[in-house]
Amino acid sequence: MDVLKASPTIVHSPYIPTTTRNKTQFAKPIFHNLNLQLPCYTRNGSKSRLFTTLSSSPISTTESIEPPMPEVEAEVGKERFDWYSQWYPVMPVCDLDKRVPHGKKVLGLDLVVWWDKNENEWKVFDDTCPHRLAPLSEGRIDQWGRLQCVYHGWCFGGNGDCKIIPQAPVDGPPVHTFKKACVAVYPSVVQHDIVWVWPNADPQYKDIITKKKPPYIPVLDDPSFSKLMGNRDIPYGYEVLVENLMDPAHVPYAHYGLMRTRTPTVKVDREGGRPLDMKVKKSDINGFLGKQDWGSSNFIAPCIFHAFADVEVDQENGSATSSEIAPPPNRRLSLIFMCVPVSPGNSRLIWTFPRNFGVWIDKIVPRWIFHIGQNLILDSDLYLLHVEERKIMEIGATNWQKACFVPTKSDALVVGFRRWFNKYAGGEIDWKGKYSGALPPSPPREQLMDRYWSHVVNCKSCNTAQKGLKALEVILQIMSVVLIGIVAVTKQNMISVVVKTTMVSMAIVCFAASKWLAHFIYKNFHHHDYNHAFV
Repeated sequence: MDVLKASPTIVHSPYIPTTTRNKTQFAKPIFHNLNLQLPCYTRNGSKSRLFTTLSSSPISTTESIEPPMPEVEAEVGKERFDWYSQWYPVMPVCDLDKRVPHGKKVLGLDLVVWWDKNENEWKVFDDTCPHRLAPLSEGRIDQWGRLQCVYHGWCFGGNGDCKIIPQAPVDGPPVHTFKKACVAVYPSVVQHDIVWVWPNADPQYKDIITKKKPPYIPVLDDPSFSKLMGNRDIPYGYEVLVENLMDPAHVPYAHYGLMRTRTPTVKVDREGGRPLDMKVKKSDINGFLGKQDWGSSNFIAPCIFHAFADVEVDQENGSATSSEIAPPPNRRLSLIFMCVPVSPGNSRLIWTFPRNFGVWIDKIVPRWIFHIGQNLILDSDLYLLHVEERKIMEIGATNWQKACFVPTKSDALVVGFRRWFNKYAGGEIDWKGKYSGALPPSPPREQLMDRYWSHVVNCKSCNTAQKGLKALEVILQIMSVVLIGIVAVTKQNMISVVVKTTMVSMAIVCFAASKWLAHFIYKNFHHHDYNHAFV
């Protein structure tokens, strides 16, 4: 699941489908013949001082007596990762409606994101009205642009100050000005067309943006690149999500038939798994750099995993070639995943695949077309990871490497992340005592793999498409009934047999189309199970 697939007919994402390609798409696997160059990142914090590399001693790619152990040069002193001194992506702006408040959870904090038209910017508040603790995300934005709690009508401005308490007498004390009537405001900023939040509402962090900014990825601000975004709530935890995205070795198996991978020189099975030369080059409290045989990657703690490549696309046959061989201009591609800890057993994924070729496709094809394929990718290993997380919890996250047998270099980034997670975070996320760390009960499989509440309601494009297709389904059903009704009530000598036959045929076609559309809507916007035994 380390990359997400686009539509099987029109593909512009990093996935290589098994169907027909156009000239701007890759004819060869994306992980083949790529020359990757490390892009520039800007991030506040100390420079890397801890170096970790996977052992380069000869080890069998299929067997090993012992897992390869990294060589670690530890720095003096013990650093502890502060989860509450980081910026977190909340949602892409393209999926936020300025007319309504949006309830979101980040790092166990209940937040409400809303558009302040008076200050012309997105605000992030504590999702709790100070009056009786009702969720402000269930409220509305009134005609004066204030956030209104719909329980008793209290209204709040962009600074969290209470503007009015309708129940307070006009000639009485100004109780709405009291400090206890205010809502906690979290520092927030829009960067890369994403709303980011600083998860500490203490007034000392009000201007934190002047001292520390969210991680900056230049390609996301480059107008020559396309960067369609998607988001989905995931029913397994942050650490499982991150390590899964760092693991390309699972792609031929967990996503078989959905993504095209490089054909190995010696094919040992139907799926085409092969040895992968991967290693962690540099690691410290801020993350680490990874190197693969197809390119490079960067983990920017705690949320961002970025794999990147500079590739050339042969305009004649659509094949990918090394940028060392082909002349400029380069045709470049990145895979960017933002993993947000939500609560124990739950996370949120925001993804985008910037590229500077085939950009025109994104301008004419709606996002929901691509999200259909990308959600199928997520579904295909969702249940596996949900169960895996529970088994990891049983043994304890800090005992991960003792319980898991990871003898090959293909697991290098996964091992690197677990080592980072254990060394700097103690093998757990700091929930500030809000959660015990225990996972929630597993829901029924259909609920676990639900798409509607995990994605569609949070995606403006998919939500609009689902409503439009549902309306079309109803129209087709009505047309079917109307046509049959006309035939039934019309006297026999008023219309010819040919017309009557045509109308009945049209009614049948409309009814069949409505049934097919109903199946399409359910399968792509509500629930699509995945059975690996039959692929």
